[in-house]
Amino acid sequence: MSPHLPPVSPAVTAQLVAALSPRLRKRLDAGVAKIGGRPVVREGDVVRVAVDDDTDLELHAPGGVVTRAEAIRCGCLLAPDCLHRAAAASAAPVADPAESPESAPPSAPSPAAATGPAPAGGPVPASATPAQRAAAVALRDAAAAVLEAGIDGAGAVLQAELLRAAHTARLAGLPRAAGRAVAVVTALRAARGADPAHRLSDLTAALRDVLFLAHRLPDATGPELAALCGRVRQPYTPDGSLRLYGLFAEPVLTTTGYAGTVTWTCDASGRLCTVPDVAPGGADRAMGSADRAVRVGDTALTPRELSRAGLAVSGATVSPTGRLGAGAGVRAVRASGASWHAEPLDRLWAVPVAEQVGRALAGDVGLPSADDAAVRKPGDDRDGQDLLFLDITVVGTVQEAAGACLLADCDGLAVRLAAAHDDPALPHRENLRLLALLASARGTRLRVVARLTPAPLPRALLLAASHPTDPDAHVDLGLDRLRRADLPATPAPGTAPGARSAPVAQPASAADEAPVHLLRRRVHQAVSGGRRVLAFPGSRESEAARLRRCGLGTAGELLAELHDTAAQRARDPFGRLLPADTGRFARAWLGAALYTEEVDRALCAAAWGVGLPEPAPADRTRTGPGPAIAPPGRDGSP
Repeated sequence: MSPHLPPVSPAVTAQLVAALSPRLRKRLDAGVAKIGGRPVVREGDVVRVAVDDDTDLELHAPGGVVTRAEAIRCGCLLAPDCLHRAAAASAAPVADPAESPESAPPSAPSPAAATGPAPAGGPVPASATPAQRAAAVALRDAAAAVLEAGIDGAGAVLQAELLRAAHTARLAGLPRAAGRAVAVVTALRAARGADPAHRLSDLTAALRDVLFLAHRLPDATGPELAALCGRVRQPYTPDGSLRLYGLFAEPVLTTTGYAGTVTWTCDASGRLCTVPDVAPGGADRAMGSADRAVRVGDTALTPRELSRAGLAVSGATVSPTGRLGAGAGVRAVRASGASWHAEPLDRLWAVPVAEQVGRALAGDVGLPSADDAAVRKPGDDRDGQDLLFLDITVVGTVQEAAGACLLADCDGLAVRLAAAHDDPALPHRENLRLLALLASARGTRLRVVARLTPAPLPRALLLAASHPTDPDAHVDLGLDRLRRADLPATPAPGTAPGARSAPVAQPASAADEAPVHLLRRRVHQAVSGGRRVLAFPGSRESEAARLRRCGLGTAGELLAELHDTAAQRARDPFGRLLPADTGRFARAWLGAALYTEEVDRALCAAAWGVGLPEPAPADRTRTGPGPAIAPPGRDGSP
């Protein structure tokens, strides 16, 4: 995927690829790679790609998005039936036609309140329409084909089929499923392009969401169907007058080509509201937007200023996820801010940690909303349910696969605090490294804001922290850069002068090697390598037996079923192999993926010492008509 090309509507890409002959389809992936490496020149709304010395390709993007197939023009002799137009559309980022870049909501890990049941008084659909059922079937078949092929096999043709299914789903009134399908294509392109921002877990989550929605939609009714359908735009409701206090700001940088800053504020009752500034761009925009003024009513403040100041708003409008509207009727003036240790912000840290974690897990971590379609990462949320407000003492660092993270004491609980983003343009990891030096200054207390990540150990992503030497100030760890001069100058008693290295803690291998990782690994392998990877003979029986011995009977059955469906191939009367049953394999994989997600939530709750929240009304494994995905084990185990 080339970030220099303008976003292209999914319908345009699907139309151009479908028009290719079978011979040209075989050459499409090579054409995409060629287009991605050619020089690009932008002149206003026109982007020109030099295909070769004699041929130019033009993409006309009024408003920044290519919305018609005729807007991609090629100067070669075979145009308009040439390969270049389809290759350019397949190499460009995927646009979401339902959301303008300025109004798109930002990204972060957890549930989505924006796609809950229809609002009170609104119409609740009784059952799925025939068009929605057909769209769900198309999504299921396209996603199953991607799962069958794996990353290496899911080229531009399969991606176009999934984009066509996403476009059909959006026309049928299924924006949630359409947005997740677009997220799958975006993650596939990042994986195939060796994008450093690619995460296999993100692709797995997006593919799981598409298959789950396609599985549940035909049989869902009432509020569950409304939640599964989602909505294209967030509704804003009047909220009268608000007195807001800046809390912190965080950068947004997504794999879908959007970047910016989200500023978090808190009203007098402790409710969180956000002021986003997100638009197409990269890491430079994510950092630069911190000093770019955002207008709210009559006032213009930069996110860096707003996170430390306040706002007095009249005629306010707020979305269900807490996003503050900026309509013509909104009036706002700058006001004084508040320290994290003063009211009303102090009450955020007064909530017990167990209650905060329970609130985050109760939000049904995992399946994002339709509003995630354009700019949210898989599994992100911005309503603040997954934010943790912790008082900690840094005690050292611990090594993980993705790098070092802080090890902190939080009321006697050892919590791992990892960098929220690994992009080198953002200062997250550099600030984390400097904060680790506080372990040498014994007893240094910090107030931090972090985002919960379900894991077998207490773990969260660090977003902001109080200043190490000025408790009344705070540091936005994704925007501000700490320096050694910001750390306490006096070493701890008994510490040699200049000794600044932080203790390194050994990881708890017993928890890291929880038996469920055997099933999770196979789930990820299927996404990466396709069905054939799980069809090879190996240690499948020993792994399933180990899961059963550890009391995870359902996990053992799901793993055995996953291997069986991957290896099973029928033959015709002449002994020739028939095509694999991709639908059955997709169902088995979906059951395993959903099971590991629920086990992760249970392990996370146990690690933080809280009870597992009750399932949401639309429980994804057992609620509503239709077969359950992950039945209990025969021995009654989880």
